[in-house]
Amino acid sequence: MNEQKQVKEKTQEKKPVEEQKEHFAIAKALNLPISTKQSYEIANFLRNKKLSKAKQILEQILKKKIAIPFKRYNRDTGHKPGIASGRYPEKASKEFLMLLNSVEANADNKGLDNENLIISELRSTQGTQQWHSGRLRRRRMKRTHLYVKVEESEK
Repeated sequence: MNEQKQVKEKTQEKKPVEEQKEHFAIAKALNLPISTKQSYEIANFLRNKKLSKAKQILEQILKKKIAIPFKRYNRDTGHKPGIASGRYPEKASKEFLMLLNSVEANADNKGLDNENLIISELRSTQGTQQWHSGRLRRRRMKRTHLYVKVEESEK
């Protein structure tokens, strides 16, 4: 029994204060009423971009100045200027913009520099399935989980 305690204490040795500081921030949004397919395309487009640039892109999507390129879910999708098939997903873009604002606030709360934040992870997965009520033939509602992780770039 004492040997197990000693092993635990050795594995939980304290690191210096500089190494303990986290250089990332996370935000999640669960069961949003947006399309998972559109969220997938937006996530692929914004991944590995600077946070400020990603927010500008989303604002331009809402003004219909820039289209999101649809690479996987692009059946019967028309071409847009400068890219192949693309769309302007407004509802999903609003949710992504709110999520990026939230992760920026989380990073600010942790003391990270907002100028050097890069979106390292951005995932959209299918949420819980709910049924539309009052229908003779049941239909499922669209639900999507979003997860974003931003890291401080080394500059």
